[in-house]
Amino acid sequence: MKSLEELKAIKERMKDKVVLREGTGDIRVVVGMATCGIAAGARPVLSTFVEEVNRAALEDKVTVSQTGCIGICQFEPVVEIFEAGKDKVTYVKMNPEKAKRVVEEHLKGGRVISEYTITANND
Repeated sequence: MKSLEELKAIKERMKDKVVLREGTGDIRVVVGMATCGIAAGARPVLSTFVEEVNRAALEDKVTVSQTGCIGICQFEPVVEIFEAGKDKVTYVKMNPEKAKRVVEEHLKGGRVISEYTITANND
């Protein structure tokens, strides 16, 4: 059994990750976490988005969450980005390195990385 102090310390360490996933930011990053996504490597992609958004101090602007099946299993891991007033962007075949680049260039810089999108990979 953990002491109350240990539990409070764990809660404090995890607070940013939990709040980030449940946030109300203007931009929503949604990672497909159905069995096909998890098998393809979605769990480290989700973790990377959470960590990098927090590191870039974008937690007030960006919400990171997970969903079930997105319906395009052959392109997993799939990440969808929703921004008010803009078309949804669907990134496919993601990995942690690509997720870091998406945070830096798309979420922080406002530039879609077209070579990671479903349109560029739909051959």
